[in-house]
Amino acid sequence: MIRLLYIDDDAGLRRLVERGLAREDFTVETAATGPDGVARARADRFDVIALDYYMPGMDGLETLDTLRHIQNAPPVVIVTAAEEPRIAVAALKAGATDYVIKDSRGDFIPLLKAALTAAVNGERMRSAKEQAEREVREARDRFEALATERELLLREVNHRVGNSLQLVAAFLHMQSSMADNAAVRDALVIAMGRVVAVGQVHRSLYAAEDVQLIGADTYLTSFVGDLAKSSPKASEIKLETDTIQLDPDRIVAVGVIVNELVLNALKYAYPNGSTGPIRIGLKNGDGDRVLLSVEDDGSGYDPDSVRATSGLGGKIVKAMTSKLNGRVDKLPKASGTRVVVDFPLQS
Repeated sequence: MIRLLYIDDDAGLRRLVERGLAREDFTVETAATGPDGVARARADRFDVIALDYYMPGMDGLETLDTLRHIQNAPPVVIVTAAEEPRIAVAALKAGATDYVIKDSRGDFIPLLKAALTAAVNGERMRSAKEQAEREVREARDRFEALATERELLLREVNHRVGNSLQLVAAFLHMQSSMADNAAVRDALVIAMGRVVAVGQVHRSLYAAEDVQLIGADTYLTSFVGDLAKSSPKASEIKLETDTIQLDPDRIVAVGVIVNELVLNALKYAYPNGSTGPIRIGLKNGDGDRVLLSVEDDGSGYDPDSVRATSGLGGKIVKAMTSKLNGRVDKLPKASGTRVVVDFPLQS
C-alpha cells in the first residue's frame, strides 16, 4: 500500500481523491491547509504527497519549500486547475517530482495515480541506489581497513623474521670466529652468507612501502654491505645496478646467487690470502629481461675441475636460476671469471 497525504483546500476534491484512490492500493489522508499538511508530514511518515498549487495563506510553492526541509521528506506532486506552463515550470524548479492538472469531476484521478506511483517508484529506486552505494562504500572502507591491517601484520612478521635471521647469522659469525678448523670456519661463513641473503629480504620488506615488490638495487646495496662486513677480503666488492623492482621470492633467489658467486670468487679467484676486485652488476636487458653478473680478475675458471661440476654452491646457483626461469652462463674473459644469469623481469 502507498500512503498518500493529499493537501487541498477544496473539501469536495479531497473526498473525490479519497474515494478514487481507495480501491487502487492507496491509503489516503488529507489536509485542508499548507500548515496543517506540513504538521501532518512532520508527525507521520508518508510515501508521497499531493499538493494543490493555489491555496489561501500558505500557497503550494511555500508549502513545498517547507516540506522539502523535513528530514527524509517524501516526493511531492503538484496538483493545479490552471493549464499554465509557467506553473509547471515553477513547481518543478521548486523541487516537485511531477504535476497534474485537476478538474472538479475527478477525471484527473487516473493521471494523479500514475504520477503518484511513478514518484513513489522513483523515490524507492533512488533510496535503493543510495543504499547500494552506501554498502559499496562501507565494503570498500572495510576492505581498505583489512588491507592496512594485513600490511601492518606482514611488516611485523617480516620485521620479526628478519631480526631472527640476523640473530642466526650473528651466531654463525661467532661460531666461525671460534672454530679452529679452517674448513669448518669457511663452511660457517658460507652458511652465514646464505642466512644473510634471506634475512636481508625480510628487512627490505619491513622498510618497503609495497610489500609485493622490492627495489633490487636497494636490496643488493644493503646485502653487499653485509657481505663486506663478513670478510676482510670482501672489501673490494663493487656494485652497479639499474633501478629494478622484483617480488620477494625472486629477490631471495638473486641474493642467494650473488652470495654463492661472491663467496666462490673470494675462495677460488684469489687464493692464498690474495685479494682483488669483484664486480656485481644488475642491469635491464632486452625484452623485459634482467642480467645479473658477477665477475673477478682472478685465476680464472676451469670447467674440468671437480668443484665446477659437483660443488654445493654451483648446485644452489643452478637451483635458484631455475626458480627465476633463467639461464646461467660462464662467459670467456682474458683473465678471471664472469658469470651471467639471464632471467625475465616478471615471473
